[in-house]
Amino acid sequence: MGKGGNRGEGAAGEAPVPTFRWEEIQRHNLRNDQWLVVDRKVYDVTAWSKRHPGGHRVIAHYAGEDATDAFHAFHPDLELVCKFLKPLLVGELAPEEPSLDRGKSSEITEDFRALKRMAENMDLFQTDHLFFLLLLAHIVVMESAAWLIISHFGSGWLPTLLTACILATAQAQAGWLQHDYGHLSVYKKSGWNHVVHKFVIGHLKGASANWWNHRHFQHHAKPNIFHKDPDIKMLHVFVLGESQPLEYGKKKLKYLPYNHQHEYFFLIGPPLLIPMYFQYQIIMTMVMRRDWVDLAWAISYYVRFFSTYTPFYGILGALLFLNFIRFLESHWFVWVTQMNHIVMEIDLDHHRDWFSSQLAATCNVEQSFFNDWFSGHLNFQIEHHLFPTMPRHNLRKVAPLVRSLCARHGIQYQEKPLLRALLDIVGSLKRSGQLWLDAYLHK
Repeated sequence: MGKGGNRGEGAAGEAPVPTFRWEEIQRHNLRNDQWLVVDRKVYDVTAWSKRHPGGHRVIAHYAGEDATDAFHAFHPDLELVCKFLKPLLVGELAPEEPSLDRGKSSEITEDFRALKRMAENMDLFQTDHLFFLLLLAHIVVMESAAWLIISHFGSGWLPTLLTACILATAQAQAGWLQHDYGHLSVYKKSGWNHVVHKFVIGHLKGASANWWNHRHFQHHAKPNIFHKDPDIKMLHVFVLGESQPLEYGKKKLKYLPYNHQHEYFFLIGPPLLIPMYFQYQIIMTMVMRRDWVDLAWAISYYVRFFSTYTPFYGILGALLFLNFIRFLESHWFVWVTQMNHIVMEIDLDHHRDWFSSQLAATCNVEQSFFNDWFSGHLNFQIEHHLFPTMPRHNLRKVAPLVRSLCARHGIQYQEKPLLRALLDIVGSLKRSGQLWLDAYLHK
């Protein structure tokens, strides 16, 4: 058992439970050797990670660490997931060891867990099913209205432009809706969420539920952390935060003129993310992983779209029409998703407690009916990251409790007007680009 392992006394007639110190647990953070801690119990997840529904990378991000709050945040059906955990148990934390590793704040953690229990007692994890039914209904209405406009007024420039705007709106709203089901925040049973998630993201959007899960859960587990959050993996196109620009500048790395990234962002960021990068990546991921179920759902979307619009535009015209819709949607998606994250701290993993790490990486946009609808309630990004399985219609109710906890521990709780949040994206890119230039030119 090595230096860090001990033998517990155990009950009479039972084998003693192995105990471990953090020093030993932290050594099990390799690709082929992964331990993590949940509620002071130590689990070897090395083999299981390959079968993990959320992907193997999200588990790897917590290897060698306490994963208690992340585990409870992602898994609403604890009775089900604990059945999978039980065979993976290898021991417990030694009695003298703290529950948290690396000096994480136990006071903040305990207060956060108390806040979560309060939210549960207030029934804030209970779903208003009519709310989500209406969201789905208004997407169907927009899809139907788009077809009626083209069928009645023809495929001239004005009806085409109007229809594209309506379908782009429907796509954006379907994107927010699939996000709810992907986070298991609608139904109590995970299975029902998974089924409807595949329908919404597959049949309504032509994308892959598994691709989304594996990517998005990593983002939630370690938001804005280099090498762990795929959303900040910009493939040398942008430098983000403060540490990366300095690193690139000192190493004289210049894949692009980063001091102009706040300008070329308008050319290659919002316009191209969905129609170029995401669309290609999603299709290739489904094919390479042989994810035939998700591929079938995605094909059903394309069959529906082309059978609806090819009679008006022809095959090539329908293809151009689809990509124009993706182009419009991409602007909406990029501005909304980046206004909460790219302006915040982006760095290597500091191994903070769950509450502190989410607050460092997220900020909110002021609440209003329009902001809620426009962003799919991602204007409550702080609360969504702390409680990813909470139905979005309850995020505004838990927000005052989160704000109070931040004030108690001196943690900044950022909330901005919508326009300010959007402008801050450009300002953040400009600051990071200038940091790179200063470091690059420094002798």
